[in-house]
Amino acid sequence: MAVYKLLSVATLLILLTRGSHSQLDECGQPRLNTRIVGGQDAPAGSWPWQASIHEFNSHICGGSLINSQWVLTAAHCFSSDNTADFIIYLGRQSQQGSNPNEESRTLTQIILHPDYNNPANDNDIALLKLASPVNFTDYIGPVCLAQSGSSIHAGTDSWVTGWGHIRSGEPLPSPQNLQEVEVPVVGNRQCNCDYGVDSITNNMICAGLRDGGKDSCQGDSGGPMVSKQNNRWIQTGIVSFGQGCALPNFPGVYARVSRYQSWINSHISRNQPGFITFTSTGTDSDLSVTCPGLPPPPTTTPAPQPVVCGRAPMNSRIGGGSLVENAGVWPWMASIQKNGSHVCGGTLVAEEFVLSSADCFSNFTMASEWTVILGRLKQNGSNPFEVTLNVTNITLSNLTTNNVAVLRLATRPSLTDYIQPICLDTGLTFSVGSACWASGWSTEQGGVEQVLQERQTTVVDCGNATSNDSICTGTLTLQQGDAGGPLMSKLDGSWIQAAVLTVTGSDNNQTRTRNGSPMVFTKMSAYQEFLRSTIGPFLSPATNVTSTNSTMTTAAPTPTTENGTSPLLHSPFLLLLFITSIYLLLCFEK
Repeated sequence: MAVYKLLSVATLLILLTRGSHSQLDECGQPRLNTRIVGGQDAPAGSWPWQASIHEFNSHICGGSLINSQWVLTAAHCFSSDNTADFIIYLGRQSQQGSNPNEESRTLTQIILHPDYNNPANDNDIALLKLASPVNFTDYIGPVCLAQSGSSIHAGTDSWVTGWGHIRSGEPLPSPQNLQEVEVPVVGNRQCNCDYGVDSITNNMICAGLRDGGKDSCQGDSGGPMVSKQNNRWIQTGIVSFGQGCALPNFPGVYARVSRYQSWINSHISRNQPGFITFTSTGTDSDLSVTCPGLPPPPTTTPAPQPVVCGRAPMNSRIGGGSLVENAGVWPWMASIQKNGSHVCGGTLVAEEFVLSSADCFSNFTMASEWTVILGRLKQNGSNPFEVTLNVTNITLSNLTTNNVAVLRLATRPSLTDYIQPICLDTGLTFSVGSACWASGWSTEQGGVEQVLQERQTTVVDCGNATSNDSICTGTLTLQQGDAGGPLMSKLDGSWIQAAVLTVTGSDNNQTRTRNGSPMVFTKMSAYQEFLRSTIGPFLSPATNVTSTNSTMTTAAPTPTTENGTSPLLHSPFLLLLFITSIYLLLCFEK
C-alpha cells in the first residue's frame, strides 16, 4: 500500500512537470485554415483558438486560447469576478447548432489588468485560467502572440472573429455561426484624429476600412485580431471598443497585445504562450498623418543600435538536454549545405560571416556549391524562422593543428530572436568545472525530423595535453554532422564560443569517447590573427564580459530553473528514481 501511494505521488508529480516549455512550436498554425480572402461564416477549424465566454449560459464575449489552460480576453467583459458564473467553450462553431468538436471548461481564476481604466478603455485585457487543460485538436489550438517591440504598420492585413452583432443593434441570425472579417490596421495617429486626439493610447491598435462596412461589433469583445507572418497567425489585438459598428472613419479599437508580454508571462510561469516579433516592412504611412492638436511625428530617426554578440533571447538554459525543443535556443547555429544536404554545422560570428571546421571543405572550396541556413531547428520539417543564404567566399586557416573555415555570406541576414551572432573567445580562461554546451545536427539523430541536438558537459583538466591553445571537456559523442558546430559557454550573460567541434577519423559515425579521457579542442583564441584578418574586428558582447585572461565560473551554483526550482522536478524519470530511492532508504531504516 505504501509503495502504491508513493508511486501515485510520483505519477502526479510527473504529470505536473509536463508542458513546462513554451507554446512556440504549436501556436498559430491551424491545420484547417488556408485563408487568403475572406467570407462571412468561418469554416470549422479555421480559427481554433477562438473561445466563447458564457455568463449565466449566454454568450457575452470572445477570447483566444494562448496555451492549454489560459484564455486571453478583454477586461471590460467582467463586471463580476465570481468564476462560478462563467463557462468557456473552445472548438465551438455555432451558438445554436451542433458543435461536435467543442470542449467546455469552468474557470478557476479571472485576472484583470491592474491598470484597466474603464472610462478610457485603456489596458483592456484579462486572463482566464481554465479549471483543467484542453486537448489540442484540429479544432482547438493556441494562437501566437505579438512580442514586445513588434512593429505593425498601417495597412497590415488582419482578421477578426466572433459571434457579435452583424450591425449595431442587430444580433447574429440563427444558427449564429462564427463570423470572420478581414480589415486593415489603421495607424494610431490616424485613429487619434478619428476619435479625438489623446483618446487612443499606445496600449491600443485600430483596424477598419475608411469607408466603413467591415468591423467587429457588440458581442465580439475580447476576441482576437490576428495577422499572418511566415505561415504563423499572430494575435496583435483584442476587441475593445468603437464608435458604433463599421461606421466610416471610425475604425474598431483593440488592446495592443505586444504591450503586455511581461504582464502575461508574470501570471503564466509554466507552458508560457508563444510570443513572436511581428515585423512590418517599409515605411509606416501613418507617420505622415496630421490633424489639429496632434503632435508631429518624430523628426529624427533613432541611431541604429550596434550589433552585439552572445544574445539568445529564447534561451534560458540551465541544464542540458538532447533534443532542442524550441527554435531560437541557439540562434547562431548554421546548417552548412552542399547540393541541398546538410554537411556540417557552423556559427554566425559576424553580420556576414559563418565559422566552421576546415575539414568540411577539404576538397570542395568552390563557394558557389554551398549554402548556409540560419534560424533552422529541424532538417526535416517546418522552420518558419529560417533564411537561406548563398556563400561568396570560403577561407581556410593554415595552422599546423586543426583548422577552421570562414564563409562569407552573399547578404547580411536580418537579426531576430532566432538569428543572432555568438561571441568568440579572445583569450579567456575557462575554469575547470565550468558548464559548456555543444550543439549540432548529428548524423541519423533527432528523430524523423532530425531536430537540432544539444549536449552539456564540463571543462576538465587537460592533463598532459595542457597548453594555452587547448580546452578540454568531459566525454562528448560527436558524429560527422556535428563537425563545425560550437563548443560554448555563458559568461556574464553572453554566450562565448570556446572552440569549433571536430570529428576525428574517416568513419562518418565515429564517436569521440576515448574511454573517459578528456576531449581536447583548439581554443578560438588560437585563430585570433586569422579571424581578425578575415572577418575584421570581433563583435562586442551583449553584456560586459570580464576582460582577457579572466576566469569562467558558470557551473559552480546548484542548477535551478527560472522559477527557482531544481531541474530534477522537470525530469520525470529522475524524479521517480529520486522518490523511489527515498522510499527504499526509509524502509531500510525501519
